[in-house]
Order: sequence, then C-alpha cells, then structure tokens
Amino acid sequence: MKLVSFWADELPRLGLWLNGKIYDLNQCNPDIPDNMSEFLFDGEPAMALAKAVEAAILAGKLEVQPAAEGADLLAAPVPHPTSCRDGYAFRQHVEAARRNRGVPMIPEFDQYPIFYFTNHNAIQGPGPISCMPDHFEKLDFELEIAVVIGKHGRNIRAAEADDYIAGFMIMNDMSARTLQMEEMLLNLGPAKGKDFSTVIGPWLVTPDELEQFVVAPKEGHVGKNYNLKMVCKVNNKVVSEGNVADMDWTFAEIIERCAYGVDILPGDVIGSGTVGTGCFLELNGTGLRLDPENFKPQWLQAGDTVEMEITGLGTLVNTIEKEEDDFSILKLKKK
Repeated sequence: MKLVSFWADELPRLGLWLNGKIYDLNQCNPDIPDNMSEFLFDGEPAMALAKAVEAAILAGKLEVQPAAEGADLLAAPVPHPTSCRDGYAFRQHVEAARRNRGVPMIPEFDQYPIFYFTNHNAIQGPGPISCMPDHFEKLDFELEIAVVIGKHGRNIRAAEADDYIAGFMIMNDMSARTLQMEEMLLNLGPAKGKDFSTVIGPWLVTPDELEQFVVAPKEGHVGKNYNLKMVCKVNNKVVSEGNVADMDWTFAEIIERCAYGVDILPGDVIGSGTVGTGCFLELNGTGLRLDPENFKPQWLQAGDTVEMEITGLGTLVNTIEKEEDDFSILKLKKK
C-alpha cells in the first residue's frame, strides 16, 4: 500500500495512492483519521482499515471518486514528523569520503551505528526547494532511503525492530556544504548546513510491498535488507547509482540504537545516510583525487531539477529555487 499526504484547502490530508490516483481515506471510511500523524498514532487498526479500503476499491466494491489524479498535489508523506534522525549506514560512502580527504577509515564505523537529529520542521515533499544565498555555497543532494516508525517502543532489540517500521520513503538530505564544514570544526554536528530542507516522498510504502525484495543483511548484522536500486539524476543526467542492499547497518540495528533508553514514537522519521556515490561532496572529492588537473566539481544551482528514484518507492522530484533575499550569515563571521 502507498500512503500519501496531499494538499486540500491548504492542509495536508491523508490519502491512498492507487494507479496514479489519490483517494481521500477519511472520505472512504470516516473511522480513518484525515491526517498522517493521527493515522500513525492509531497504529495497526488504522492501517488495517486503510488496507481494507484499498482492497475494496481494487475489487470494485467501493464506488468512490478520487480526490485528485497525478502527483501535483502531493506533500511530504509525513508532513509533521515527531522527530527526524539520519543514520550513517553505508560504509562505501564513509570510506570514499575519508579517502578523498586523505584520512584512514574510522574503525568505530564498524562497531556501532550512529545518527544525528535534523530539523523535523523543515521536512518537505515534492516540489520547489527554496534556498538562501549561503545554501548555494556548495549546495548538495544526498540520496537516501528512510523509514517512518509506526508504533511506540523503548529499548527495542534489533531482532524485533523491523516490526516497528510503518513504511519506507525516498529521502534527499539536502546539504549546504560550506556552512556544514565550518560548523563541524566545532564538533557539534552539521546544524545550519542541514536544517533548511530534508525532502521525503513521494509516498509512504508499507513493508509488505517490499517483501519480494528482502535480502539477508551483511555478515554479522541483524534485520532485513532490501535489493532496491537507487538512482539520482540532476537535470535529467544520472549522477549517482547505488542499492539499498549495500547498507552495512540495517534499519533494525539503527532503530535499536535510537530506542536505547528513550521512547520512539509513531511518526519518527529515520534516514539511512547517504548511499555510496550519493552526493556531490563524495563525487567531487573522488574526481579531484583521480584527475586533479581536469576534473570540474559540480554543485546544485538555482533552476536545477533533482530526481531520485528507488525501486518500489517511486520517484521524488524537486526544483532548486533562489529566495529573493541577499542576507548571508557567513558574512557575519567575526574576524
């Protein structure tokens, strides 16, 4: 099942995406909440009602008109997450990025999964991404997959953690690299380099739809992994290709760490971290290392279109826009 949030009267309503059409689930069954947040908090009973609606529409037993057709009205599937974390699951990305900086692979990567919190109030879906001048100082995409938590838990073990996943989405963890690199010198994380936009969408795909793609995790790891091809295009040119199956740390293991000593809640979004080759920072670093005289680095510019596709999860499309404001916090630095 593919769940969406779509714009209606300037509010994001809960919908079912079926054969290119959006059905308002609350109108199909008033017992289903009209928004994603309440739907996720209602848990498995609400999910069962939504699946019953889908089955009835497919069987021709429920005569209901779609609320819309096509993707023009899609919002972020989870417009208001209770929190948003991003992991560091792909060893290839970490190793390449460190090699490009001339530093050895950090051994702690193989000891435990990590994550950071990003701005859950800057979540957006398909459509324009508005950027300030400082964001265009090495503006970058990051190709990722994300999960949303579907039930409350605490101190969850990895062996049971997959059961807490309500669904999967594409994630584009947008990054302003100059801001990020300056801030990380102070060892508190990326902060302003990340918090202007994190894109998820276009749908929330329930785990049952991906069962056919399940593969074993890497040796020594616990939880499901998925053979899902990942592609990113910028202005219709492929710039990144990878596979979810390349995740070293599984979502089950990341969830185990997230839930240690704290509650995780329905609506929490957790990203995988960047797939290998999944951002210009890594691609540029590799290009300059291999051909320093001829390679020309690339960063996102105003007017660019970023298109991400993952098997089974659809295609997430965004256009980069420049805000009409020349304010720069980089220029406020003390000498």
